[in-house]
Amino acid sequence: MERETQFIGQSATFQDAVERASQAAVLDRPVLVIGERGTGKELIAERLHRLSTRWDKPYLIMNCAAMPETLIESELFGHEAGAFTGATRSRAGRFEEADGGTLFLDELATMSMGAQERLLRAVEYGEVTRVGSSRPIRVDVRIVAATNEHLPALVEENKFRADLLDRLSFEVITLPPLRAREGDIEVLADYFGQRMAAVLDWEAWPGFGPRALAAMEGHDWPGNVRELRNVIERAIYRWGDPSRPVDALSFDPFASPWQPAPRTADTPTEQAANSEASAPPAPGPVSDLRAAVDSYERQILSDTMARCRFNQKVAAEALGLSYDQIRHALKKHGLN
Repeated sequence: MERETQFIGQSATFQDAVERASQAAVLDRPVLVIGERGTGKELIAERLHRLSTRWDKPYLIMNCAAMPETLIESELFGHEAGAFTGATRSRAGRFEEADGGTLFLDELATMSMGAQERLLRAVEYGEVTRVGSSRPIRVDVRIVAATNEHLPALVEENKFRADLLDRLSFEVITLPPLRAREGDIEVLADYFGQRMAAVLDWEAWPGFGPRALAAMEGHDWPGNVRELRNVIERAIYRWGDPSRPVDALSFDPFASPWQPAPRTADTPTEQAANSEASAPPAPGPVSDLRAAVDSYERQILSDTMARCRFNQKVAAEALGLSYDQIRHALKKHGLN
């Protein structure tokens, strides 16, 4: 899937954030981009670079969360041969590679305290020292960092350096979640819908039906624009009828009557608790045991058949019965 680089949206909250990024781009200062997952932090970071005086210099991206703590310093600052096991030759780090340009540090809050200390020195003095070396190297790099965490709270919890936060927060751009972008859900959905219709070679884009539009507006969109794009493209691909407006959405791609059951508990205590939770409710006074057992058996069969979409073979497997046994039981209770 191609990299999305356009800003789609007309809400004032979103346009304000984009404009703020445009103003900060021309200043050669660090910028923090804050926002929930899927709000477009990467796009803002790229905008900050493209509109800056460094636009024709390197633009490097590093996801701090994807890097093991033992390797993140080597990745950022480089290392000398023999600095650690496996370091067979010297290697420049991201700071050296981004010299003259911009380094985008995504998921900044996951960085270890040791790496934060070295990052502070790089930002403060424009110097990095490779792992295994004592010789500092001058670099000219603009830092743009992003996170979905509230960094001042992490400072209070001693999980993030206050001095580093002070140095990086010359400007802080906080992106609004999709649910706060009034009017943008339908605009974005139509944009992604038209693109997906073109991918599928539909002659025309029929738009969305009223049920789909209502479902969009009623959804909370925890994954924001990234989630919206997936939902819209999946809906169009599954709809398959370009002559009618798309009017069915599936928010959970994992939803299925045959999805794997959750893992069973490992400890005896948890197993006992699960056993108690799955046990049938204690019956009230029973005057006819056979009738009570038949009623309970009928309820189990009815619920299982509904859950298995009335597929007798699947229901038999779910209940540990043979196909003939479940057919006999369904006939017995008048459920066939």
